[in-house]
Amino acid sequence: MFGLYALKPWYASRLGGVRRMLLARRVSPNAVSLAGIALGAAAGATFVLLRPGLTAAAVVGVLLAGRLACANLDGGLARESGRATRFGVVVNELGDRVAELAALAGLLALASPALVAAAALAASAPSWVALAGVSAGAGRLQTGPVGKTERCLILVAIAATGWANPLLITLAVGSLATAVLRLARIHREIGTTS
Repeated sequence: MFGLYALKPWYASRLGGVRRMLLARRVSPNAVSLAGIALGAAAGATFVLLRPGLTAAAVVGVLLAGRLACANLDGGLARESGRATRFGVVVNELGDRVAELAALAGLLALASPALVAAAALAASAPSWVALAGVSAGAGRLQTGPVGKTERCLILVAIAATGWANPLLITLAVGSLATAVLRLARIHREIGTTS
């Protein structure tokens, strides 16, 4: 693994107490996925409600850290509680995409709709490539260079600086590069055999 995704095992272990608490309270994994969407939307709303600066960056950072925690917790909670279902995997994936799009939508307050839409489409490309690979029998790829965690950091940087245009372009180009690298890795893994 490369990129910040390499920290996932460390991060998951830090969330162990939260996961145990959620298990003890019988919280639904889907509820955790929905909480991730709400946190992504709240991060998006922050771009509308607060001027760029340290306060906005701190709020967006905390909200997106919570969104990433939900993305980490929902699957583990489903497995450990015995409530893992194939439809739960769909909810998990859709929740991740909607949470990210909701956060990006807030940037309409700082950048043109065309740029925000282009960045949103590009940001979803790595996941769509990874999911297409899984449907063809490859392992699920989650690494960068601009994966989910790096995209969250770019949003925090936008909240801190207000530099929406250059950082959204960075997010879009990095996301597309990540999608291409994932596609190449999938090709190496499964080749072109039928």
